Amino acid sequence: MKFKVLLNKYKMETITPIDRINRWVKNSVMLKLSTITILVLLLLIPSSMIKSIIWEREQLNNDAIQEVSSKWANEQTIHGPILTIPLLYEQEKEDEIYEVVRYLHLLPEDLTIDGTIDPEQLQRGIYKIIVYQSSLKAKGKFLIEEKADPSNLKSIQWNQAFLTLGITDLRGIEEQIWLTWNGQKLQAEPGSRIPSLIASGVTFEIPDLQSAQEQEISFAFDLSLQGSQNMSFIPIGSETDISLNSRWSSPSFNGNFLPDSREVGTEGFQAKWQVLQLNRNFPQTWIGNQYAKSMNNTAFGVDLILPLDDYQKSMRSAKYAIMTIALTFLIFFLVEITNQHKIHPFQYTLVGLALCLFYVLLVSISEHTSFNLAYMLSALAVMLMITLYSTSILKKKKLILLLTIVLMGVYGFLFVTLQLADYALLMGSTGLAVILSVTMYFTRNINWYELSK
Repeated sequence: MKFKVLLNKYKMETITPIDRINRWVKNSVMLKLSTITILVLLLLIPSSMIKSIIWEREQLNNDAIQEVSSKWANEQTIHGPILTIPLLYEQEKEDEIYEVVRYLHLLPEDLTIDGTIDPEQLQRGIYKIIVYQSSLKAKGKFLIEEKADPSNLKSIQWNQAFLTLGITDLRGIEEQIWLTWNGQKLQAEPGSRIPSLIASGVTFEIPDLQSAQEQEISFAFDLSLQGSQNMSFIPIGSETDISLNSRWSSPSFNGNFLPDSREVGTEGFQAKWQVLQLNRNFPQTWIGNQYAKSMNNTAFGVDLILPLDDYQKSMRSAKYAIMTIALTFLIFFLVEITNQHKIHPFQYTLVGLALCLFYVLLVSISEHTSFNLAYMLSALAVMLMITLYSTSILKKKKLILLLTIVLMGVYGFLFVTLQLADYALLMGSTGLAVILSVTMYFTRNINWYELSK
């Protein structure tokens, strides 16, 4: 008995400083927490690289959309029609009299457009691009009034009046445009003569306008137009009524005015707008080009969007990477201190890299299938990888089951948060509060000072 006591005493006296340091490194709780924290921060580096990959893939998708749209036709905005009458003024400068042409612009008293948008999905590699063919029927009337400034006015050139219809991308015009003006058929000519107001469009020569003074002139035209993703309108009528219908089930109404009524279902959508001249910041008649910006700012319309923005959801999920890594490491750490089973930092690192791999799998699989299915497959792959690896670390079935349940809870919580975009902050803060409460409950009886001993 005395011999054993002396032997133990001798062993304690022969422990070297290096052995003491090794023992402290193995048993120090604060050092382990510091190491785990450093690992979590270091794993943010591959997480940020993954965000760069998602952003790069999204840019490739946008490039594919722009390339296909440039060959089909870009987004379309219908601007007009605007009736323009040249005015000839005389001005004197340095005892010389010279002539200046100004333009009087008249907007229609009412403008009604009924349109049908027929969408189509084009494929560029693995990317889908939404394009459309539209059929628009427009009608309205102009009140021909002489509202010119009489000062130095030499003449009103009624015989040179013209009407301009703005179309953003002229490549989208599929058929010749004919204007019915007061019962006459007028053919469109290419180009806009008022580029400061309408940069791109077609022009109609208006005959016999002088005889129509103080009268209402009706007009109508049909427009077959193709474009990509968006169709918008400028409300240039004293009262503008727009009606659109389409079989596309995922519209996004945008611009300066939202529809007064809409119906959106699985078979498509119907939407109606009514805009009055009092709703906008430009008049019915003016001289010059000073209202170009105000007119463009009143555009409204509809986007034909894909039902899921997978890249945006993947980017949002990657922003939760630190939470996923921290919660998983927390489970391993609590298992380590409660079961006196040491887990090496290298093992923590491998688990963290597996968690980062989830986001790469998510974005790559979602490019070929739906986001929900890609999320499920990616989560199952990562959970299976970590669970199988943890069998050699944790060894106990109860602990392995606990880890699996926690991982399922983390990925399930993240999935619900992504689906409820408007309530993401509420869900996130509530979930973190619950996690912290559960952690405090299960660690309330741990004597942290005794762990190192």
